[in-house]
Amino acid sequence: MIGLGTMINTAAIVFGSVIGHFTGKLFREEQQAALNKACGISVIFIAIADAMQGMMKIDGNSLVSGRSMLIVLCLALGTVAGELIGIEKQFERFGEWLKDKSGNSGDKEFVNAFVTASLTVCIGAMAIVGAIQDGIMGDYSILAVKAVLDFIIIAVMTSSLGKGCGFSAIPVFVFEGVITVLARLVSPIMTELAVSYLSLIGSMLIFCVGINLVWGKIVRVANMLPAIVFAVIASYLPWNF
Repeated sequence: MIGLGTMINTAAIVFGSVIGHFTGKLFREEQQAALNKACGISVIFIAIADAMQGMMKIDGNSLVSGRSMLIVLCLALGTVAGELIGIEKQFERFGEWLKDKSGNSGDKEFVNAFVTASLTVCIGAMAIVGAIQDGIMGDYSILAVKAVLDFIIIAVMTSSLGKGCGFSAIPVFVFEGVITVLARLVSPIMTELAVSYLSLIGSMLIFCVGINLVWGKIVRVANMLPAIVFAVIASYLPWNF
């Protein structure tokens, strides 16, 4: 069944947020803060591990790094575009709307939880490649694996940040659902190199999400999202990054 992967992923996020909501009540405020930092550190190291796969390669007997220029250009151009568009403000506006409509107007951390969780589970090659695979072949295996990871991440995040994390299921459903529907159009664009570049830049953005979790919101990650588009465009340029 085409689209099943998106539904499984969405359900996993909702279920994870329910579990996190009830377990979070067992912790005191300082314990929740410590759990939030632990979650941030975990996200940082997961992002570093994924990024290293895209940057490091074996050259003879040496381990060398590359694609530094790709990272600089994509993040710089993506940030400029995102700041001009004001993506972060749009995310926050939608979060405020959700907060009011869901009866959580008294939750001060709702919007921050929603934005942080949404960026964590939406960014990455698994969401795009998995949705394409689901849309063309009806194979939801990649999204099923992502669903397990998202379940754990959202459960931990919800226990420390609050139930706004659970509403990240909405952008995930829309994002993966649209790609699944348009899979035949998107598939030719996502070459092996395009996926590799996207995965690298996506890992950098997830790293920034981890920084915000540990040290407070110091990076407007949503405004950096166009960097992913520039990463795909870069894969079609004749230069070797």
